[in-house]
Amino acid sequence: MVDDAPNTDIPRDRRQLFRYGLGRILSPLADYLQERFPAPEPRLVLRPPGALEESEFVRTCYKCGTCQNVCPAHAIRRVVSDDPDMENTPYIDPDLGACIVCENLECTKACPSGALQKLTSRNEIRMGLAKVDFGVCLRSLGETCTTCVDRCPLGEAALKIDPQSRVEVQDGCVGCGVCQNVCPTNPRAITVEPR
Repeated sequence: MVDDAPNTDIPRDRRQLFRYGLGRILSPLADYLQERFPAPEPRLVLRPPGALEESEFVRTCYKCGTCQNVCPAHAIRRVVSDDPDMENTPYIDPDLGACIVCENLECTKACPSGALQKLTSRNEIRMGLAKVDFGVCLRSLGETCTTCVDRCPLGEAALKIDPQSRVEVQDGCVGCGVCQNVCPTNPRAITVEPR
């Protein structure tokens, strides 16, 4: 017996029919690619000074914005995310504004939840660590740029020029992001990776 009932799944106008057909063709390809190349794990964000370990930080933070309000550099921003645990948690994007490692460490003192621990010294900060891409760095291209070294709030304790005339990250780097913020190259030759 032949079923004469019309197929109501197939659109009737040309534009919708094209979308329908394209969706039917590309859907298996999209599924294959998603299985073969899963989405990368989200990159950890650079947290303000004194931040607890990430999972504990996310559980502890009140998401109140107090640290953002007291930051003298206006470097602290709030995460926009579909993940309710991450949404509104504070972070720093050095491309937009870096932590200036202020003398009073205002954000750590103002945090009401303890997600940012009070620090007694700027040297206790462990936000991240700078990494240099020598293939992009102007010094590697024969220029005498010292912008990152000159502007680093911790000076040679964090960044210096090595005997080969290259930028060298020192143990004193706290990951404030000033070097990334002031780097004149695009893409940045020096970036900070969260710890």
